[in-house]
Amino acid sequence: MPFLVATQSPNKSIQRHPMDWFMTADADTAARFGLTLPVGFGTDYAGVVDQVGDGVSGFTHGDRAFGGALSRAVADCVVVDSSGDTAANEAHHTPDGVDDRIAATLTIAGRTASAALAAINPGPDDTVLIGGAGGGVGVFAVQLARIAGARVIGTGSPSSPDYLRELGAEPVVYGDGLADRVRALAPDGVTAAMDLHGEETVHVARELGVPDKRICTIAAQIDGVTAANGANAAPGALEEIARLVVAGRLHVPVEASFAIEEIRRAVELQAGRRVKGKVVIDL
Repeated sequence: MPFLVATQSPNKSIQRHPMDWFMTADADTAARFGLTLPVGFGTDYAGVVDQVGDGVSGFTHGDRAFGGALSRAVADCVVVDSSGDTAANEAHHTPDGVDDRIAATLTIAGRTASAALAAINPGPDDTVLIGGAGGGVGVFAVQLARIAGARVIGTGSPSSPDYLRELGAEPVVYGDGLADRVRALAPDGVTAAMDLHGEETVHVARELGVPDKRICTIAAQIDGVTAANGANAAPGALEEIARLVVAGRLHVPVEASFAIEEIRRAVELQAGRRVKGKVVIDL
């Protein structure tokens, strides 16, 4: 296997995802990801190439890199397959203009948002309902849909309207009565939807007349609805997201960063499911 080693020299950052602690919560959940407990922690990383294995091309010692290393990113060194093309095992060059903290937030959420957008293919004539718009994937999905020219209505908690507006979404509170609140915001109708949290948005979208072929979900399996995940992202999706960051067209909010010694605090913050933005571990 062609490999390279990304290390903390001179620094390294790791993004914390809800997925990280879901996978380590119990043996059955871990097994769904091909893991056996006990296991490492974290998937997204950004750092510097320390070693380059035989057969590797395109990377040299000292290059900045970011990518994914399934459940093993929280470490001084991460070994990845330089030819890998999934979030579980991949490396990309970190472009100038993207620091390691931001680069460490891109892989899982960026891939997943890109796949979800491709599933519904929004454009200037669309009004898109995004459930869980303020979450880790929602940060990217809202902005990518807006870049595509769509109008975005995003669901969130009663405390999230200002945050959702900053991302480019028109906020609406989730929960009972959601369909009526969306109708009030979009009397001409919703044309596409993605559910980034559970099933509520799928059911509401159907109630509003959105056809199943224009609905996708990342958090549930629902007959007739496309289930998107990072593995479905098109080649070059991450590089395009990084280019949008460099160009200032896509903003990645970081709510908090922690030293590795404070990882318990980071996990507790993420597990509270009230994070507005990304949580990053610095080594």
